[in-house]
Amino acid sequence: MQPLSGLDSSFLYLEDARQPMHVGSVLVFEGSMDFESFRQTMASRVHLVPRLRQRLAMVPFGIGKPYWVQDPAFNLDMHLQHVALPSPGSWKELRGLAARVFSVPLDRSRPLWEMTFVEGLDQIAQVPPGSVAVINKIHHAAIDGVSGADMMGVLLDMTKEPRTFSPPPPRAIPPFPNELQVLSHTARKIMGKPSEIKRVAGELSDALRAAGKVRDKGVEVPPVPMTAPPTPINHTITGQRIWNTALLELDRVKAIRKITGCTLNDVVLAICAGALRRYLDEKGELPAKPLIAMIPVSTRGDDEHGKMGNKVSAMFLDLATDVADPVERLKVIKEHTQGGKAFEKAGATRAFVDLWDFVPFGLANRVLRLYSRFRVSELHNPVFNVVITNVPGPQMDMYMAGHKLLASMGMAPLVDGMGLLITVLSYNGILSISPTSSPAVMPDLDLFTRYLRESANELESAVLPHRLPDAEAGDAHARAVAEMTAAFVDQMRSTLEQAPDDRSLQDGKFQLRITGAGEQSWMIDMHERSVTEGNGRPADATLTIRDAHLAEILRGNLDPQIAFVQGKLRVEGDINKAIEFGSFLPKVIA
Repeated sequence: MQPLSGLDSSFLYLEDARQPMHVGSVLVFEGSMDFESFRQTMASRVHLVPRLRQRLAMVPFGIGKPYWVQDPAFNLDMHLQHVALPSPGSWKELRGLAARVFSVPLDRSRPLWEMTFVEGLDQIAQVPPGSVAVINKIHHAAIDGVSGADMMGVLLDMTKEPRTFSPPPPRAIPPFPNELQVLSHTARKIMGKPSEIKRVAGELSDALRAAGKVRDKGVEVPPVPMTAPPTPINHTITGQRIWNTALLELDRVKAIRKITGCTLNDVVLAICAGALRRYLDEKGELPAKPLIAMIPVSTRGDDEHGKMGNKVSAMFLDLATDVADPVERLKVIKEHTQGGKAFEKAGATRAFVDLWDFVPFGLANRVLRLYSRFRVSELHNPVFNVVITNVPGPQMDMYMAGHKLLASMGMAPLVDGMGLLITVLSYNGILSISPTSSPAVMPDLDLFTRYLRESANELESAVLPHRLPDAEAGDAHARAVAEMTAAFVDQMRSTLEQAPDDRSLQDGKFQLRITGAGEQSWMIDMHERSVTEGNGRPADATLTIRDAHLAEILRGNLDPQIAFVQGKLRVEGDINKAIEFGSFLPKVIA
């Protein structure tokens, strides 16, 4: 039995019929994939994600947190639905179906996930008629955004030819534990609580001191919970969901980032802020104070990719919705995110999140139900106005059963007092900004979705006349990056020459293209243990990366795997050979 963390359990505390706590996505695939191919793909891979075959074991009387337990009665077909869109099979019908699927809570008597296979996408722009969609939902107690992306990496392929996996070895699954067994296990866990409390208290004290030092340096303190201004989007919700998405070309957003010197996330936040300002202003409901967003921040370490559960802290951010000019609004958001990151790195938020581990499950469950029943959220300022979550995805074609993924769009849960959540996903050059709401709060969500697209257009038009930062500083940075790149190539050559008999180095020829200020190409021959400048043919795989991104890897600020997922490291040719070459890189960087 694997206990849920306090943070994972919190999504169970919050859940009721009006507040289902699952996250979800809508994936659109090119061409007429048949349901049986989809089912066979899932059947051959479901064992690779253990959480998909585990269900909850609740502790009697709510004296402890639930456990994940292998479901001895697991039946894949109970988790796969097969439907067809009603005519004419347009975007309107697809988002309507997705909203209905997202409105229904998951059944806690089974593993907490479900996929709906949708045929009949016949009239959606830039989607071939007869294409299909898959609507996913999985409980937030099981995954966060990053672990969800890791899970999809298992279920999807990087090439049109599907990967093959060995079936799981046969093994006996023990019966589902009875209440007495769960109580006994919980009693042993409770015995270890005092030492855990001491540890977390120490971490919280250290984090608060670190945050104090950041404040003393003159960094602006982020907003605190329950100081957000009241707005129409911060009211009691119903159980019905509405959902939509705005699709933007990622290169357009990156161009704004490059011109302004902001991060990609800053630009996304500014786009959302512009749409929120316009939406509320047109209703005469724009508050004088800026709206406050809660931004989930992943705390997942490099060694924790592939593991399920939630590894996040939170950053509270002033969205500058009181600033009319879009460029000035972006500048203010940039300043606030820099300050927010400084405080988040101090660790206070993460330490507070750890305190969830000591909240009695039964008590928290009852308190939050009373909070919802008596609409307490209407009696105080919002904890925050909106959640905006941004999860980067792979910047390359992905496939299921040989069919290309065309679009990936996200969804996340709502609670009373927070009637709008915006999920941002990027995939293969497309950025999806997907708002989820309740018709009791935002019946005109389609209008807000349009404002997201128009906010991006407005910001782009306002930014284009601006010049790039000081060219001299840019030249100095380029020289430093070029020197670091040259040192890396020299180190790679030296590492190969000094390991003539290292059997761990696989054979293969690889073309390394480094782009940026000046393009360079290198041929790496693992068999000959040589590195030569120039193009060589044939190569098993070609790896392309900008010099600035390579410099971030060499500084230890960017993991090569993450660079690949984000499209900063592009691979053409034999993917498996490229992965073998990737295992050699840590020896060069070390």
